[in-house]
Amino acid sequence: MALRIATRGSKLALTQAGEVAEMLGGAELVEASSDGEPGDKSRFVRGVERALLAGEAEVGVHSAKDLPGDMSEELEIAAVPAREDPADVWIGSGSSLDDVPEGARVGTASLRRRAQLLAARPDLRVEDLHGNVDTRLRKLAEGDLDGIVLAAAGLRRLGRKDEVAFSIPTETMVPAPGQGTLVLQVRAGDDETTAAVSGVFDLAAARELTAERAAVSLLDASCTTPVGVFARVDGERLEVSAFVGLPDGSEWLRDRIEADAAEPAVAGVLLAERLLGAGAREILDRADRLGGVG
Repeated sequence: MALRIATRGSKLALTQAGEVAEMLGGAELVEASSDGEPGDKSRFVRGVERALLAGEAEVGVHSAKDLPGDMSEELEIAAVPAREDPADVWIGSGSSLDDVPEGARVGTASLRRRAQLLAARPDLRVEDLHGNVDTRLRKLAEGDLDGIVLAAAGLRRLGRKDEVAFSIPTETMVPAPGQGTLVLQVRAGDDETTAAVSGVFDLAAARELTAERAAVSLLDASCTTPVGVFARVDGERLEVSAFVGLPDGSEWLRDRIEADAAEPAVAGVLLAERLLGAGAREILDRADRLGGVG
């Protein structure tokens, strides 16, 4: 069947959707508008979902880390392709986080990255940095910053991976849930489209995403909350790690569990329950009150 893929119109989104189209043996890309949507990050997701529900496309492609935990009952996830590198990377001076000059100015718009950078290096001066990848790289080139932190996957997809100074270990900076993962969304009950995209389904990536989303859902975290959750399948075992902290890096919790890879949702819930038992809810409530103040 001839498929139409709904996607955001940004360079990265179009590149991601184009890769999915190639995996599927060809498909038409339909740019979904986010005009008129509220200004939070999920407006991009809603634009794609609106195109699906309106019948303008059969498949919606999202960055999994942008997809809210609560999804319309009229839509469902049909496939999760193999995961890209999930790590965060540093672009700028230094060969490791320990090697970055004292007091360096670091740009990021992510409270998760801010919290973990300051937890590891309280001397860093973390500054808000918004915009697409090209905009952020330009700010660095102009000398306004000493370094920026971005997702490895996005840089690879845009052909900018050679600008990476070093990858930050996931033990030091737990990635965002779903980072490096794409999601193919379809209308609920559309068995024909689900069958058409089944060839790009990757079981390990799907299990990792399921565990991460289960943990985030129980923690009641959003894409703006200083929370990292990262799952990795290794054969029949699944390792899930998490970070919950304050934006200024002054207080945080970390935990890690191993579980059966066949039960990823159970693993995610168990990890979240352990974090909540250790005081994660109180930290997240305080983080909400603090906002981006570090």
